[in-house]
Amino acid sequence: MPEGPEIRRAADALALAVVGEQLTSVFFAFPRLKRHQRALRGRRIESITPHGKALLTRFDNGWTLYSHNQLYGVWKVVEAGERPDTARSLRVALETNRRAILLYSASDVELWRSDRLHEHPFLSHLGPDVLDPSLEPAAVAARLASPDFSGRSLAALLLDQGFLAGMGNYLRSEVLFEARLSPVRRPRELDAAECRRLAVALLAVPRRSYRTRGIERSSGMREDYLTDTPGAFRFRVFDRAGEPCEACRAAIRREELAGRRLYWCPACQR
Repeated sequence: MPEGPEIRRAADALALAVVGEQLTSVFFAFPRLKRHQRALRGRRIESITPHGKALLTRFDNGWTLYSHNQLYGVWKVVEAGERPDTARSLRVALETNRRAILLYSASDVELWRSDRLHEHPFLSHLGPDVLDPSLEPAAVAARLASPDFSGRSLAALLLDQGFLAGMGNYLRSEVLFEARLSPVRRPRELDAAECRRLAVALLAVPRRSYRTRGIERSSGMREDYLTDTPGAFRFRVFDRAGEPCEACRAAIRREELAGRRLYWCPACQR
């Protein structure tokens, strides 16, 4: 599943294509949404923003399209009138005179009144977005100390969208490595310096991933972000089982923790 940085980059591309433009055509595959098609024609898209792994497309008539890609959904940007040759099922098409944005294969798509989004059953339970520029390490440290989160293993907590929205599996591995913390530890067991390191890493790693982008290897999921940019994001432990740790040369370990594969260095992350 795409994680926060990938969803935010998708939102950027979609917004660049259609925000501020008047809709000439609207299509929803879901019968429950079809009644909105005519009402949205001629309206403008005000913004397309992520919250964690969800996308919110706001229209100027007081409605917002909520979508979540989950495992299989994908957005595409095309020229007006163009439809890619694909076996995927088209779920949403929002078209302007110049461009169109198309959502394929997603099943979690809804329209909500913008002033009632706070009542949405998924959004209302999300924690702060790790890519929100106003979120500071002190606020993250306070959440780590909260009774709701302090007793859980870091391996499980860092996948909980109610703790911090936008975190995911590769980010979990990379954050814990950067903070030099074992995935089996709990926030209440950390001293002040460890808590501070973790809070900083929880913001720095996703933001570095978003900022520096990268190149996906043809072999699939692995993204090493092959770039010479100083400070660029690259996998230091994720998907590197058995390879030497760059810090200590110990073999990186893979384990199934909290139901997902996690990579860590047993020497650096004691």
